[in-house]
Amino acid sequence: MPDDARLFSPSAARNRDPILNVLRPNLPQSGLVLEIASGSGEHIAHFAASLPGLQWQPSDEAAACRASIDVWADGLANVRPAIIIDAAQPNWPIQRADAVLCINMIHIAPWAAARGLVAGAARVLGPGGLLALYGPYRRQGHTMEAGNAAFDADLKSRNPEWGLRAIEDVAALADASGFGPPSMVSMPADNHMLLFRYLH
Repeated sequence: MPDDARLFSPSAARNRDPILNVLRPNLPQSGLVLEIASGSGEHIAHFAASLPGLQWQPSDEAAACRASIDVWADGLANVRPAIIIDAAQPNWPIQRADAVLCINMIHIAPWAAARGLVAGAARVLGPGGLLALYGPYRRQGHTMEAGNAAFDADLKSRNPEWGLRAIEDVAALADASGFGPPSMVSMPADNHMLLFRYLH
C-alpha cells in the first residue's frame, strides 16, 4: 500500500467502469462536472482519465478524503483541487457546473443532505444540465433485494436518519426543484443510476 494519503474503497474498483459506461454517453463533451461527496477520490480520478475533455471538481466534507482525492488525482490536469461542500448547506463555493454527480451518499446521510444536494444542483446547473445519482434504492410496491434489505437495516441501526431512499421520493424531490423525471439504469449488485435533466 502506498505510503501517502490515499484511501481505498473496494466497491470503487468494482463499480467504476459500470458507472463510467453510463456517464460517458450522458455527459457533455466538454464542461465542468461537480462531484459531491467524492470519498476516496478513486472514482473521479478514473473518470477524469477516461474523459479528458471534461473538467472535474471533486468535493468532500472530510479533510482525510480531500487529501486522498488530491493524491489520486495527482498528474491529472483536468481535476481541480478538492473543495469542502456540505451538501445540506446552501452556500456551495461553486457557481456553475454542467453536471453534478453523487455516488453512494444519500443513503448514508440524513434526508436533509438529499434535499440540499438536489437544491444545490438546481442552483449550479443550467437548462439540460445533468444530475446523476448512483446507489442502492427502494422502490415503492417492490420487495427489497435481500442484500439491500440487510444493508438498509444495518444503516438504520447505525443512524435512524440513514437508510435506502425510495426512487419515487428522490424523483419527487427533483421534480420540486425543476428537474424532469429520471432515466433509471439498473447497475450491478442491485444498484441504480438515476439521471435527471434540469428543465429551467
